[in-house]
Order: sequence, then C-alpha cells, then structure tokens
Amino acid sequence: MPDSSPYQTPETDVAILTSDHDEIGAPGEHSPRDPYSRNESGIREPPTNFWGSLRYLGPGFILSASIVGSGELIATTIVGAEAGFMLMWFIIFSCLVKVTVQIEFGKHAICSGESTMASLNSLPGPRLGNANWSIWLWLLLMVGKMFQVGGIVGGVVLALAEFFPELNPQENFLIFSLVTYLVAASVSLLVFRGYYQLIEKASLIMIGLFTLFTIASLCALQTTEFAISINEFASGLIPSFPPEAVVLIAIGAFGITGVGGDEIMAYNYWLLEKGYACYAGPCNDSQEWEQRAKGWIRIMYLDAMLAMVAYTLMTVMFYLLGAAILNRQGVVPESTALISTLGTMYTQSLGPWARSLFVVGAFVVLYSTLFAALAAWTRMFADAFARIGLFDFGNETSRRFYIALCAWVIPAVWATLFLFLEKPALMVVLGGLPTVVILVIVVFAALFFRYRRVSSRMLPTKRYDVALWTSSVAIALVAGYLGYELVQDFAGWVSLVPVETPL
Repeated sequence: MPDSSPYQTPETDVAILTSDHDEIGAPGEHSPRDPYSRNESGIREPPTNFWGSLRYLGPGFILSASIVGSGELIATTIVGAEAGFMLMWFIIFSCLVKVTVQIEFGKHAICSGESTMASLNSLPGPRLGNANWSIWLWLLLMVGKMFQVGGIVGGVVLALAEFFPELNPQENFLIFSLVTYLVAASVSLLVFRGYYQLIEKASLIMIGLFTLFTIASLCALQTTEFAISINEFASGLIPSFPPEAVVLIAIGAFGITGVGGDEIMAYNYWLLEKGYACYAGPCNDSQEWEQRAKGWIRIMYLDAMLAMVAYTLMTVMFYLLGAAILNRQGVVPESTALISTLGTMYTQSLGPWARSLFVVGAFVVLYSTLFAALAAWTRMFADAFARIGLFDFGNETSRRFYIALCAWVIPAVWATLFLFLEKPALMVVLGGLPTVVILVIVVFAALFFRYRRVSSRMLPTKRYDVALWTSSVAIALVAGYLGYELVQDFAGWVSLVPVETPL
C-alpha cells in the first residue's frame, strides 16, 4: 500500500512499541514513556509562545556539554596559541556553518520518528549484510574518534594530578593507570542506566559553571598586560591564513569546534528522548499532524539556535584567551603538561589564586564532555549494532542491555588509549580528522533527506535551502582540502622510505 503521509518515510526496522513500555530513562516532566515509539496517546500540542517553548528545551544543553570540552577548551585554545588572532574568523565560521545540517537532521527525526542509524540505513548505495555502507564507514571512523575522547579522559586525570602530585605517570604509573580507569568507570556509572533527565540537567549545570568562570577570566584579562585591543580583535574577524602547518591544525579543529558530525548524529537521539517526535504523533496526511510537526520543528529550531549561540560564545572566549596569553608567550599546550599550560591563561588573567579554580573548572568541563559523549555514543553504537543485525533496537530490553554494555566498554577503551599515548592534546586534534569525514557522511544524508524524503507539504523556504547548501559546500571544501593534505603528507613519507636495491 503506498505511503500517503506528507513525509516520504520508507519502511524501516524501527519498531512501533506500545505505550505500556517505560522510557529508556526515568520519566521526566516532558518525556514520553517510550521515546522510540509513536502512537496517538503520546500526542501533545506544541507551545505557541516563547516562554512556553523554553520549558521544552534541553537537547541543545547536552549538545553544548559534549562540544565545549574537546573543541573549545583544548582544540580552539591550541589554534589560538599557534595562530594568534589570525584564525578567529575561521573558528567562528566553523561554529556557525554546520548548524543548518544539524537542523535538517532534527527535522527528519521529528517527522519520521526514526533514530539516526535507522535513517542512515535508508541511504542509497551498497550494503554489507543488513547495514548500509554509511553505518559500516561510521563504525570504522569511530576508531579514530576513540583517540579524541581518550585525550579528554587524559585531561580529566591531569586535572586531578594538579591537586595530587602522586599521580605523576613518570613516578608511579600504576597509580596513574588505576585513577585513569576509575575516572572512566565513574562516567559509566552515571550513564549506563540511560536516564535522559539526569543527562540533560547535569550537562546544563556543568557547562554553566565553567562558562561563568571563563567570562570572568576574559573580563579580568583586560586589566592586565595581556589585554586585547580593538584592533587585535578586529584583525581576527578578517579572513587570512597563517603558515601551512597551522592551517592543518585549524582544519582538524574545524571538525571538533562547533557541532561536529557525531554531535549532529547524536542530536536526533536527544530530540527523540525529549519527546519531540512522539508529541508530533504518527506521521499521516492530516492537516493536524502537519501543524503539530511544524510546531515541534519550530521548538527544535529555538533549541538548536540557542545552543549554537552558547557554544560559539564559549569558542570565541577560549580562542581569545589562547591567542592573547599563550601565543604572545610562545606556549602551546601539549603532552602531559596540557592542564598546567592551559592554567597559565587563568593565572595570567586573574592571578595565581585562579590556578586551582581553573583546574576545578577544567575538570568540570572535560568531565561534562565525557559524560555527554558517552551518553550519545551508547545510543549510537547500540543502534549501529542493531542495524548490523545483532539485536532489535525496537526491543526495549535488548536496547537497555546494549546501551549499558557500551557504557562500560567504551570508557575502558578511552582510558587504555590515553595510557598508551599519554598525549591528550595530540589525541584530541587527531580525533578531529575523522570527524570531518563523518561530517561529509552527515551532509550527504542531510541532502538526501531534504530532496528525497520530504514532500511538498513540508518543504522549507528558499533561504533555508541556501543556508543548507552553504553549509554543505563549506564542509565539502574543508574535507577536500584535508584529504589533499593527508595524501601529500603520505606521499612525502613514502618518498623518504629507503628502497632496497636487489643484488
């Protein structure tokens, strides 16, 4: 029977469960009982005023918490330390340009009710077993992403080492390793039950505390010898490029700063678990469904845009601190001195007393990233395994089990990678490279959703399409440049390998 709904939704293996099932986490004020199913009993009319809309925000909070730790605190500061004020425009651009792709994914989730991996499984192209090529490629790329979050685990442990000198890896590697695994396990304890409300509220509190401290630090900076002049700030807004080596670091930061490919993919799960798709109700061709869906999409727009404002402001503040303090001193965060070096920004701006306060703040913001990242990864990996055929994602019991399993295994991998390399700054930047490739997959999927799965009744405005294509082209150009640089580097490395001449 042909689908007559206003949203062209092909048949997928997303099960429609009954309302008798509980939510994946503890039910909250606005959360449906089962966020991965839609039925008539879950329908709720969207609020029509600004203050009413604020009560339904939340997915953007989690997104911001997962972004700020690796992208803003570490990668952005490194770029500022390397390039000075020269690349501030590029960092801002990387935050602003990707949000339209995120919104397109969110619209698709609300209209179709599909999880991210279920949506990717509908993309055209070859399949291996039950899963689409995009899912297999994502799993491969996430190996590189493991290094990025492993670096964040290292940042948390190094923050603890600032208060406990006995955590020096050179002096007592056994204790250092034990604490690293305990940090990873603590995140598992918070996430393995999958409570959405806990994830949302904890993310908001953690990121809010460090944001306030960073604002105070930037304001205090203006009273020191490192004060930023208007001309310096303005120069950072004029497009220009530093030496080639720094450009590659900036490209890697492009994949991390702002919303990355994995955050875009994770955003759909938070929208579903917040209830946006359930509140819109099962997709059909009625005028009532269309109005509800557009209403909840409007709420999603507000959520995404406010999140973008928050993490863009944090990005700029971290970049300015890195450019004003670290670059002027020729200091770049690296190796196990990462937290100590970053602490210099706050010591120089607020005074020596601020060092300890910074370490606490760094611990909070990095830990919040681990928390939000693990919460998202448990859902994405479990969903990907379901598409491969390991289990039925629509089965609540199986879904809970695999989410819990991922919550324990993934942090153990992060901790092991950090202990192997012990270079958190390098690990974070390396993790940005596969993120750019994931962004390309996300862009392809967003364009497919826009032009192959949306009917005329749900078409966006021309201005929206311009923004979507601008975002897509920018991401494609950055990915192409990065690919070219990597090929050139590999060719250079091969040319240096000695060739044995046969006798």
